Amino acid sequence: MAVIEVEGVGIEFLRNRRYRLSLREMLLQGRSTTPKGSFWALRDVSFTVERGEAVGLVGANGQGKSTLLKMIAGVLLPDEGSVTVDDGVAPLIELTGGFVGDLTARDNIWLTAGLHGLSKEQIEERFDDIVAFAEIGDFLDTPFRHFSSGMQVRLGFSVVTTLDEPIILVDEVLAVGDKRFREKCYGRIEEIVGDGRTLFLVSHSENDLRRFCTRGLYLDGGRLKADTSIDEAIDTYNTDQGKKK
Repeated sequence: MAVIEVEGVGIEFLRNRRYRLSLREMLLQGRSTTPKGSFWALRDVSFTVERGEAVGLVGANGQGKSTLLKMIAGVLLPDEGSVTVDDGVAPLIELTGGFVGDLTARDNIWLTAGLHGLSKEQIEERFDDIVAFAEIGDFLDTPFRHFSSGMQVRLGFSVVTTLDEPIILVDEVLAVGDKRFREKCYGRIEEIVGDGRTLFLVSHSENDLRRFCTRGLYLDGGRLKADTSIDEAIDTYNTDQGKKK
């Protein structure tokens, strides 16, 4: 059963921060469908993901991998095509994006877990495990903004991976933290995959992609160049990179 359906998706961005054009610029551009200075981050991308699949996104920087992940998470909307997600999503994308700097770690756990749909009883039941995994027990009542970046990421990872959502979106977060904490993260992801949940992973680490994923989607120039096994997707990407040197 497909839990993610991406059909003919495209999304267009401006190359600079100017989101409004002057009247003169609009008149000079005429009826062009592509505004001056814009580009397509993704174009004509289609695929489906079945429940329980572990899919890795492969490609160089700037090829649309994180953009695609954000569209599946519902953070971005396509300009063309459609993205349909039939199950709940736990996004390990910007781990500290929903945390409030002036609130304590304790308050942020309650706030973030609650916003992701956990009940008061569920948060109480999981609270000690969240704190233990993040290793922040001595700083529970410290404002989040006083945390080091590593502590912030540990807390974010701990909260989001505690959620029951059946789809997990992961964008490079396994590359953060020291070696010991990375191994804890790997263990947590392996538990998630072992539970039959759906994994969608963006990573530049071939070891991570091969460790967790069986299927690979290779994005090149914003288009889907290969949809195959993770090993074949990585090999195709490496071959293309060798040709560009």
